[in-house]
Amino acid sequence: MIISPSRRSKLLAATATAVCALTVPGVLTASAASAPLPAAADAPLLVSLGDSFISGEAGRWAGNSNTSANGYSGTDRAWDPATDESDPYRVYGSSYDSGCNRSDVAEVQSVTLDVSRLNLACSGATSKAVLLPGSGGEPFKGQRSQAAELEDVAAGRDVRAVVVSIGGNDLGFSDIITGCATEFVKPFGGSPCAPDAARQVAERLPAVRQAAVNTLADVRTALDRAGHPAGSYRLVLQSYPSPLPDAGRIRYPGEKYDRLSSGGCPFFDKDLTWAHDELVPEISSVLAGAADEGGAEFLDLSRSFEGREVCSTTTRQAGPADPPSGETSEWVRFITSGVGQGQKQESLHPNSFGQQALGTCLTLQLEQPAGDRRCTNTAGEGPAAMRLGALG
Repeated sequence: MIISPSRRSKLLAATATAVCALTVPGVLTASAASAPLPAAADAPLLVSLGDSFISGEAGRWAGNSNTSANGYSGTDRAWDPATDESDPYRVYGSSYDSGCNRSDVAEVQSVTLDVSRLNLACSGATSKAVLLPGSGGEPFKGQRSQAAELEDVAAGRDVRAVVVSIGGNDLGFSDIITGCATEFVKPFGGSPCAPDAARQVAERLPAVRQAAVNTLADVRTALDRAGHPAGSYRLVLQSYPSPLPDAGRIRYPGEKYDRLSSGGCPFFDKDLTWAHDELVPEISSVLAGAADEGGAEFLDLSRSFEGREVCSTTTRQAGPADPPSGETSEWVRFITSGVGQGQKQESLHPNSFGQQALGTCLTLQLEQPAGDRRCTNTAGEGPAAMRLGALG
């Protein structure tokens, strides 16, 4: 949000602590509209499990804007023009009460397949929120184990696929990024976080891989108990899109405070490039290994938002003369303190355009035979124009 000089010192710290976690030959493209098809009464079940990147966190927002009028220039999908008020329940439904924030455009809701959709994911979840109770699973935000819930709902149902997003919160991605933002907003003595953060990540990644392997094992166990043997359904583990561009593609050059006050991307150049070029690909590589060990397909989303990240030079914020658009707007929610615009936990998550793009990726994946693939976008086009290609 735009911050006046008199309020800057108070909001610098608030914004720094507001960062939340979380993301070829034979290319396939999608040309269908992003609106989901109505499911037949006997349509097979498509289930999403895991964390905020698949629950639909930040799906309330269609791009970003610093202009508050008219529902932040039309970016606030919870805004009702008839009352000039916002109601997050319009987007997140009852999940807003728990903070799971399962949006109406979450990935599983945005697929264009003839399936029944079930979103069991919850914002902030670690692998413990998915594991079966007998494997160390624990309730999270008032929700029971996601694998245990899957076991119950899958009994007597035809299951087409289960897609899982997990690992970011086990890694502590939110704390790492918060530390980077905190360094940027320090009045004096701030420095890039990348050297120390990279060491932390290297130490934690082996545990992240094992957590993902264990999660996949429990999903398989739950489905087996529900009468679905291996081979009767698709199991997909996906990685995370990068929410930030590298330093060479940021719209706010010079490491100035406009990255915070206007752009919502308060990071040093070195940290931007590290997060984009190293951190996100490293997480993706670890998850690819976990998918292989756990007998799941792997869907690489690490470059699916290339050029659509928050503060990217190839995007712009919405305003009175620039309505939000999947072709021009950012696909990631900018960092916000939660004062005024939405919730701080929505920061740096795929917004409604991003969620629809991920839904297109999943549609393409499930329309093809089982296999490992990478999803990317088409420059200058919207969420329906995603492309799927082979890894490598």
